[in-house]
Amino acid sequence: MSKIEQFIQMIQSEFSDDRLTYQKGIPTFHLESAQEASEVIRLANEQNQSLYITGFGNNVSPEGVQFGEILTLRTDRLNRLHQVAPDDFYVTVGSGFPLRELNRCLEAENLFFPHATLPYVGSVGGAVAVGLTGELHKHDLPIKKYLIKAEIVTPEGEIITPGSICFKSVSGYDVVKLFAGSWGLLGLIISVTFRVMPSTGRDDFVSLSQKGISREATISALDDSNPDTDALYSRKIKNKFDPNLVLPLVL
Repeated sequence: MSKIEQFIQMIQSEFSDDRLTYQKGIPTFHLESAQEASEVIRLANEQNQSLYITGFGNNVSPEGVQFGEILTLRTDRLNRLHQVAPDDFYVTVGSGFPLRELNRCLEAENLFFPHATLPYVGSVGGAVAVGLTGELHKHDLPIKKYLIKAEIVTPEGEIITPGSICFKSVSGYDVVKLFAGSWGLLGLIISVTFRVMPSTGRDDFVSLSQKGISREATISALDDSNPDTDALYSRKIKNKFDPNLVLPLVL
């Protein structure tokens, strides 16, 4: 019995049968909470088992022999709208919630989220992970501009909640924004909190268009041969969050 088969047996002994499926032949575990993600990731560390995080699989679809010994963690069941706070202008939503559905839920409170108008067909967590960016009046408008808080399970299985819903938080580096554009290599996003705006501001974003999505920058930054300062710090961050390389970069 292979290592991945043994690991799958451990998972099946802990959770119900409908949680594990095979997508294009790749073993896939459908998470339903941060606690479950923590348990699976901690077990993966103990068993030296590689994991791969995906949302709807629209941008990176796990398939092929390179995924043969990897368990995919899919966030499609983390799809709840947790809170809409119209007085404080924020929304908290599960990472598996479809991004393009978000404004439909905000309309009742006369709120609006610009990036939900883009033709991106993935999940909220996926949009954050790929660093979804729009272009408005020839200027970049990254989704991380509106990302103020998240619930995340680290590659070591710790549940953390970086960020704040306050308009003015403590000074220093905004750690939650590290996860925008991280491509699932720094941890598993369980839920996110976005700053939203009154729907009266919708007209200011009618020309917002989506920029292309590419993993090239992330791949280059994690290549040991890249001497750039930004690449050096990217590798340090990756090693800090994932010392056991539970979330490897799979090409």
